[in-house]
Amino acid sequence: MRARPLCVLAAATLAALAAPAHAQPPAERPSMAIVNANVVDVRAGRVIPSATVVIRDGRIASVGSGAAPAGLTVVDLRGRYLVPGLIDAHTHLTTVREARTALESGVTTVRSASVGSFRDVALRDLVRINALPGPDMVAAGIFVSPVLGADDVLADPAIAKLPPRIESEEALRALVRINLAHGVDVIKTRGTERAGLAETDPRKQTYSEAQLRAVVDEAAKKGVPVEAHAHGEEGGLAAGRAGVRSIEHGTYLSDETLRLMKEKNCFLVPTYTTVVDLAEPDGDYDVPALRVRGAHMLPRLRQTVQQAYKLGVKIAAGGDTHYGPQSLTRIAHEVANFVDIGLTPIDAIRSATSIAAELLGLEKTTGAIEAGLEADLVAVERNPLDQIGVLQDPLLVVSNGFVAVDRLSFAKER
Repeated sequence: MRARPLCVLAAATLAALAAPAHAQPPAERPSMAIVNANVVDVRAGRVIPSATVVIRDGRIASVGSGAAPAGLTVVDLRGRYLVPGLIDAHTHLTTVREARTALESGVTTVRSASVGSFRDVALRDLVRINALPGPDMVAAGIFVSPVLGADDVLADPAIAKLPPRIESEEALRALVRINLAHGVDVIKTRGTERAGLAETDPRKQTYSEAQLRAVVDEAAKKGVPVEAHAHGEEGGLAAGRAGVRSIEHGTYLSDETLRLMKEKNCFLVPTYTTVVDLAEPDGDYDVPALRVRGAHMLPRLRQTVQQAYKLGVKIAAGGDTHYGPQSLTRIAHEVANFVDIGLTPIDAIRSATSIAAELLGLEKTTGAIEAGLEADLVAVERNPLDQIGVLQDPLLVVSNGFVAVDRLSFAKER
């Protein structure tokens, strides 16, 4: 069957991305067949050659061989490679434009690492009603941190009733409950101070194990997991012992903490590329003092990721960016850096697909190309198992069955 052009589908989808929040959702999800695709099977770690992927009602109906079923829009990849939509497990998206930028980079699912005013909850809900075609959002809401942002009180009047410092068990549980009342999917808290502020020391512990246990326990009452920011060893160990689902960053973690994480199935989201950003000019962090800090943090984090990988700790990719106009970080960079650190190409890809989906509790929804899962797909020019850098140039992005990006006509003909 002759392939039909995707320009109408792509134009409609991109128009939806730019549309206001009150825009009407698309009437129905298009059905299509992607043919002549070399499918990267992240479960088996192999490539399925010359495959046909059938998409109906936003999900993958089948992955096999042969011609496309009659009546479907056909997308001919001409031997290009198809990978699952990428997952960014640590973002700070706050606007429709930032969501669009993430999607255009091949990211079809994100987990928030806290934002103001529950904007991540709003973005999530817009995607769910198809007012935006993606990325799907796992929302975290307000950061459970000792000192809240000056404008966080505008998100919910109940925040004004909290003490100036969120340190007592009562205050910690109250802030978790406020987040839960807004329908968040995950709670974000901290074990140490930030690396991205020159006046703080990322190794310094903030919350104790007892305080973190209060956060984890309160969130667990609604079945909600906890992600914990922690660069330093003391804060990271406290978070691991408290039972968090993941430790974000983990720069100075010891073997003891990494072994504990392995034992408890606690994931590491190292956001390695963000520390590269700290160490280099421009980007999200363009401060001389932070470049000095990044220069000594980067080799230490590299060692931590290598040791975590050796010990079998599950590693998920996170960009730690809001995809703003100054951002130089993309998940494809994180995956490429993981290969440079020593992960195999398939394990690096899994960190942004199947492993990240497991972290988010979405392994039965996304993270692989197989029947029954959401149609979250990215096409690239060459085999990423041989050339991991091709993930930085997505030629086709399908999110929840909608064509969000179509650059196939720009690519070199085979």
